[in-house]
Amino acid sequence: MHPIPRDASPDSTLALLSEGYRFVMNRCERHGSDIFETRLMLRKAICVMGEEAAGMFYEPDRFTRKGAMPITTLMLLQDRGAAQTLDGEAHRWRKRMLMALMEPENIRRLCGEVAAEWRAALPGWERAERVVLLDAVRAILCRAVCRWAGVPLAEEEAGPRTAEFAAMIDGAGAVGLRNWRGLLLRTRTERWARGLIEDVRAGRLVMTEGDAESRAIHAIATHRGLDGNRLDTVTASVELINILRPVVAIAQYVVFAAMALHEHPEQRAALQDASPEEVEHFVQEVRRFYPFFPLVAGRVRTPFDWRGHRFAEGTWVLLDLYGTCHDPRIWNDPERFRPERFRGREPGAFALIPQGGGGHLRGHRCAGEWITIEVVKTALRLLTREMRYSVPAQDLALDLSRMPAVPRSRFVITDVAPRRKADAVLDPPVALSRRAH
Repeated sequence: MHPIPRDASPDSTLALLSEGYRFVMNRCERHGSDIFETRLMLRKAICVMGEEAAGMFYEPDRFTRKGAMPITTLMLLQDRGAAQTLDGEAHRWRKRMLMALMEPENIRRLCGEVAAEWRAALPGWERAERVVLLDAVRAILCRAVCRWAGVPLAEEEAGPRTAEFAAMIDGAGAVGLRNWRGLLLRTRTERWARGLIEDVRAGRLVMTEGDAESRAIHAIATHRGLDGNRLDTVTASVELINILRPVVAIAQYVVFAAMALHEHPEQRAALQDASPEEVEHFVQEVRRFYPFFPLVAGRVRTPFDWRGHRFAEGTWVLLDLYGTCHDPRIWNDPERFRPERFRGREPGAFALIPQGGGGHLRGHRCAGEWITIEVVKTALRLLTREMRYSVPAQDLALDLSRMPAVPRSRFVITDVAPRRKADAVLDPPVALSRRAH
């Protein structure tokens, strides 16, 4: 067996916190290898990056997610009992229920809710001296996804719920106050979500006839596991939160799309009359170029060999998602924003992996990836075709040591005005039907 390059530091936890998204990339460059061994939190870890490494990592049933993430991160991102923490047939069975919510017409309905909420917010933006886009879009997405999921959200609840989801998102990759705040606010969200599940099961929250099957809250509340039993209330509430919170997190990609429009004005002009395919290329480049999840972790479930290296049961492995999306072996000139790189190119299942790799049904690739793409496309149409705005001088620097990374100013816009009468119909989702599950 070939020896795996070893990081010289006795423990690299502080380096991970200080280097953030570039931690694995930096060491792969230093070792001249896409695999190395280090210690994180005094625990041996194998770090990998690249398309081949992603293929190795996402081989079905090879890894378990149990015990792979720090408990504080797990509780904010997924929590115990969620689909992403399951293995084997139990994972696939739960994932089928979630993927059934991702049908093209259901995604189109969510995008319609997003557009309606955005248009409803525009008059307030026009009157405001300044709009912090990240915060404003999070509020829009919270309202939209709750309505889409069949979750009642009173006007006075919208602000607190948005704040809770935002705290979970902001705290997931942090150590200290941000993380503690996210955990504290999550307890409030969990209590609310448990009440909603109980209301559905008790018949106090009733869906419109013929509409229930497409509503996430109904699907989760009525889902039965392989044992024939419904999910316990706590697990069902966790899955409901894991539908709602990730949609609010798409606000980061919307802000990154707005940054790309600002930093590449020629792209804004091109998008005015772009085809649906060209809009999709732009969104895919936003997802590739800008930071979202830094890495994903797993523990070896079934021992295997890869490239002459032995991976024993229980080995802790971390795959660099950000680094793979910036790997020059996959992407020509990866540090340049170039949407045209996707023209005539369908990215492989292990190349464009900002939200995980492999298949959606059999593997742990994010169930909401298609929703992410279509919601950002919807936001782009609104930003480029239905409103005008100015971007004042501000600090748009991205601190890659902060996980998740957002521009320091959170992207401020001013002088908001409507561009023309809002269209009632959005362009149809591109190629959703051809994307493999």
